[in-house]
Amino acid sequence: MKKITIIGSGFAGLTAVRTIRKKDKEVEIMLISPKAELVYMPSLIWVPSGAASKKDIVIPLDNFFKRMNVVHIVSEVTGLENKGRSVVTPIGTYENDALIIASGGRFIKKLPGIECAITPCEGLSAAEAIRDRVKAMDGGDIAIGFSGNPKEPSAMRGGPMFEFLFGLDTQLRAEGRRNKFNLTFFTPAPKPGARLGEKAVDGLLSEMKKRNIATHLGHKMKQFTDSKVVTEGGEFAADLILFMPGMTGNTWFDNTDLARSEGGMLKANKFCEVENTDKVFVVGDSGSFPGPEWMPKQAHMADLQAAAAAQNVLDVLDGKAASHTFKIELMCIVDSNNKGMYVSRTLKGGLILPSCRLMHLAKKVFGWWYLHQYK
Repeated sequence: MKKITIIGSGFAGLTAVRTIRKKDKEVEIMLISPKAELVYMPSLIWVPSGAASKKDIVIPLDNFFKRMNVVHIVSEVTGLENKGRSVVTPIGTYENDALIIASGGRFIKKLPGIECAITPCEGLSAAEAIRDRVKAMDGGDIAIGFSGNPKEPSAMRGGPMFEFLFGLDTQLRAEGRRNKFNLTFFTPAPKPGARLGEKAVDGLLSEMKKRNIATHLGHKMKQFTDSKVVTEGGEFAADLILFMPGMTGNTWFDNTDLARSEGGMLKANKFCEVENTDKVFVVGDSGSFPGPEWMPKQAHMADLQAAAAAQNVLDVLDGKAASHTFKIELMCIVDSNNKGMYVSRTLKGGLILPSCRLMHLAKKVFGWWYLHQYK
């Protein structure tokens, strides 16, 4: 029996499992990840206000793996051997007939003093740390920002930072404490959210102005301290810093012969095949894919890539050529705890719907629906 190995139990890895099982009930699936759980990152934005907690975000996968007849190996991955046919872990080496790499990306943490900042998308503990820090503050300066990987334009995750920014503003107003805090949004980019489109940039900046949020844009960052953010264009006070660095590839990629992009990701073609490999695919944040600079690193894009890769894996195992491609699409709701702005973009154009209560509710409902399939 043919064996497909999947590395990672995030959005992309689990979508690959579901897609394979829809097409083939018999093929053996082995999935390697440190824990049998899915962390639903989009809901982290509601943790600081108490609108979401661990039960809403961390979903156990034991039942899902049993339902899908998946062998789960609880381990990190340390490298590959035998041209990808062998996955090396601290607890053993596992063979495969085809491999899907869905192990996510790694935040670049080279900025001096970055230990003074909280990186929200590192998981639940980071979001809880934000919650606890804000709760303990009587007032002060909060700085929220992001940067990218200059060698990999798509390897950034800025959207959630707008949500933490607007969400904290909404939360502090609801608590009657907003007048005690100064909020500053910062990024080296002169136009924050440019990948969402020009109209989105205007909308985001207009929303910041309306909420009395200061901006510090277009200046390369030099350093963080426990009391300020320092850039080439000046510095400003910060008692709490929330910062999302750009992303690069996993450290275990160094222990492989896989082709890498200049930014450290695995180089893939439009079929999600890693360049110059046989039956090795990559999906989600781990990969560098052909497409426009605005192509996002987000769960929706990872799902689209995983569905295409899973179908291609089954085809190549059946002796056919890979032929399934993925739609390039940015789709998100920029939430602010009580309202949300819908943004979408494709190669043909984009759509923006003004912030409203309905979009906030839609994001909540979508999260419930999405997670239900893994329970």
